[in-house]
Amino acid sequence: MRSSRVVAGAVVAVACVLAWSPAWAQHEEAEAKAVEAAKALLALVDAGKNFESWDTLAPYYRGVFFKEKWDAWLVNTRLPLGVVKSRTLSVKKYMTELEGAPKGEYVVIWFKTVFERMPKGQKEQIETVVPMLQRDGTWRVAGYTIKPPEK
Repeated sequence: MRSSRVVAGAVVAVACVLAWSPAWAQHEEAEAKAVEAAKALLALVDAGKNFESWDTLAPYYRGVFFKEKWDAWLVNTRLPLGVVKSRTLSVKKYMTELEGAPKGEYVVIWFKTVFERMPKGQKEQIETVVPMLQRDGTWRVAGYTIKPPEK
């Protein structure tokens, strides 16, 4: 009797893994593509190519953050921090709903970033980049912020 419970438990565990695996693999692939889009945007921002970086944003985000406003935000927020000394991917999370954003597929990505000129008393900044899946199957950034870590 005990062995039949063990076998039944193993069958249920395997069924759960098999049922969950395709979704997990799909999200893993989505996260990987979203991280590529995030890194591509950050490379442009790091190079000071603000207008070019705006051109790569999701149309939804470009409608919220007009080109001149995007440039001004980067000049006032990102530029004073200077050169990136290190950037480490910290968290990535696949989501289908974000507050204040249209329904869709998103990956929220946090990078722990150390800049050349860190604000006093801070060791790193958190860059949050949010790529969104587009109708054509590409991932484009639909959100970007830089903030100190919460304490």
